[in-house]
Amino acid sequence: MSSLNLYVDHLAWCGLMALSIARRDGVVSSPAQENLFLCRWLATAEKKRLFRRELASDITWLLKEGREKGLRADLPGKLEYLWRASRGDLLDQSDLYRLQHIMHAIKLTGINYSVLNESEWEGKHAVKLSETVPEVYLRRADLDSGFDNDGKLLRPLSVRITAHIIAVDALLERAGWYRKPAETLKNQHYLHSNR
Repeated sequence: MSSLNLYVDHLAWCGLMALSIARRDGVVSSPAQENLFLCRWLATAEKKRLFRRELASDITWLLKEGREKGLRADLPGKLEYLWRASRGDLLDQSDLYRLQHIMHAIKLTGINYSVLNESEWEGKHAVKLSETVPEVYLRRADLDSGFDNDGKLLRPLSVRITAHIIAVDALLERAGWYRKPAETLKNQHYLHSNR
């Protein structure tokens, strides 16, 4: 674990603990109040510079998400993801669990993801990719046959990505996955597990 991951771990843990105490004390009792509480907590952390400067961009990003997206930002979910991903225990989980975690994280960043059946994946009824819409498409047939009963990856998964590739790669890397571009189609890639 890098020292930066340790700092992100600390930020996420502090946010989750502050929220937990606020819940226990009855300060927050709904998702809307949780979002408002975490926005205020992050704004205070930013204003008073309570965390290392390496975390300034993370705090700014979380605060912007909470303010712009409101409940859809799922700030508790984002903090939970940052905490788990930076602690390293995420990498101890099965390939399938880590893939589910990545898809949840992708959704939290505002990138859409879809699982497509065969007719949506290719042929005359295939989903048309738009370079302007950030999206990740997984092939259902690969998901159905790509893992054993223990959740271990048996073969690379086909995926189509129109989202910012560097952002997707960062999420994949944190969860022990990596992407290789396909040689045939522009937005086609294959996902591999590092385990």
